[in-house]
Amino acid sequence: MLFKLAIRNVLRQKIRSGMTLAAIVFGVVSLILAGGFVQDTFIQLGEVIIHSQTGHLQVFKKDFVEKGTRSPERYLIDSPATLAKSIEKHAGVDEVMSRIYFSGLLNNGKRDLSIVGEGVEPDKETRLGSFIMISEGRHLKDSDHEGILIGQGVAKTLNLKPGNRVTLVLSAAEGAMNTLDFEVIGVFQSFSKDFDARAVRIPLAAAQELVFTKGANMLVVSLQKTEDTDRVLAELGAELKGSPYDVRSWKSLSDFYDKTVQLYDRQFGVLQLIILLMVLLSVTNSVNMSVFERQGEFGTMQALGNRSRDIVLLIITESAIIGLAGALIGTLIGILAALAISAIGIPMPPPPNANVGYTAYIRIVPLTLLTSACVGFIGTVLASILPAFKVTRMQVVDALRQNI
Repeated sequence: MLFKLAIRNVLRQKIRSGMTLAAIVFGVVSLILAGGFVQDTFIQLGEVIIHSQTGHLQVFKKDFVEKGTRSPERYLIDSPATLAKSIEKHAGVDEVMSRIYFSGLLNNGKRDLSIVGEGVEPDKETRLGSFIMISEGRHLKDSDHEGILIGQGVAKTLNLKPGNRVTLVLSAAEGAMNTLDFEVIGVFQSFSKDFDARAVRIPLAAAQELVFTKGANMLVVSLQKTEDTDRVLAELGAELKGSPYDVRSWKSLSDFYDKTVQLYDRQFGVLQLIILLMVLLSVTNSVNMSVFERQGEFGTMQALGNRSRDIVLLIITESAIIGLAGALIGTLIGILAALAISAIGIPMPPPPNANVGYTAYIRIVPLTLLTSACVGFIGTVLASILPAFKVTRMQVVDALRQNI
C-alpha cells in the first residue's frame, strides 16, 4: 500500500516530479559522458605510449632505468636472443625485440647535432610502432643495413630529407671513437616532440658495430592484448626473480601517463561531487516545496492514525521512486548519447608536448554506468531525508488548518 500510494503521489505532482527527474537524468548523463571521455583518454594515451615508445613490457639489467642513460654500455644483456626465446614462450606474448641505446653526433656535412639513438630490429619495430607516423620516406626494413630513420625535429634542424647521406659519430666503450655513414630512409613523427627533436633509429647490427658489442640494452615485449600486461608482468617477474634482470610495464615506465591519470581522476572526482551536490540541492528544494504544500494532507493522515514515521517513509519512498527512474532513464540516455557521439568522434588538439591530435570517443564502461546511476539514486534518497523529518515537527492541528 505504501508503494502504491507513493507512486500515485509522484504521478499526481507531475510538474514537480518532472523537474526533479530532469535534474537527476541530467546529472547521470553528465557523469556517464564525462567518465566515458576520461576512460577513452586513458586507453588512447596508453596505446600511443605502447605503440610509439615503450612496448607493453621491457626487460633490462637492474638499475638501467635509473643509471643506464649516462652509460648504456655498462648495462648490456650479453645473450639477448636466448632471453628473448624464453620470454616468447609465455602465453599472450606476440614478439620480443632487442634495442641498444647510444648517444653521439649526427653530421650532415656542414654541421653536427647531438642525438640519442636506438639500434632496433626494423621489421619488428615497424609492427609494434603503429602510432609512429612517417612524414617523409618510409619505415626502416631489415634489409636497410646502412639506413637511418630520423625524428622530425632532427630532419628540420639539419635540413635532411630521404636519400641524404649523414655520418654518425659516437664514443664507444673505453673512449674509442667510431663512425659510420648512413642514408636517410625516412622521417618519423612520434607522440613526443622532445623525442623527435633528438632521436634517430638504425638497424641493431649497425648499432652493435658502432659500440663494439653483440649485446643489447633492452628487450621490448609486445603482447597480443594490452589487457594481458599485468598477468605477463607477474609471470616474467617470478621467472626473473633472483636474476640480474628487471621487468617493468609501460605504466611504470611512463611518468607522463601516471600524472595524466592522477590529474583526470581528481577532475572526475570533483565533477562527481558537483553533480551530487546539484542533485541534492534540486531534490531537497523539490521535497521541501512538496512538504510545505502538502501539510494539510499529512495532517489528515496523522489525524487518521498514521504515525510520523509512516509519513517520513512515504516521502522517502516517493523520492526513491523518482531517483530510481531518473537513474535508469539517465543511464539509457547516457548510453545512447555515448554511442551517438562516438559514431561522429570528437576532434582533439595535440596533448602537451605532443605532435599529433587525435579523435576522442565516449567509452561505455560498466563501472562508470553503475557509479553514475548510484550517484543519482543515492543522492536523491539522501536529499529527501531532512525535509521528510520536518514533518515530524508539525502539529496536527496546525497542519489541518492548511486544508481550510
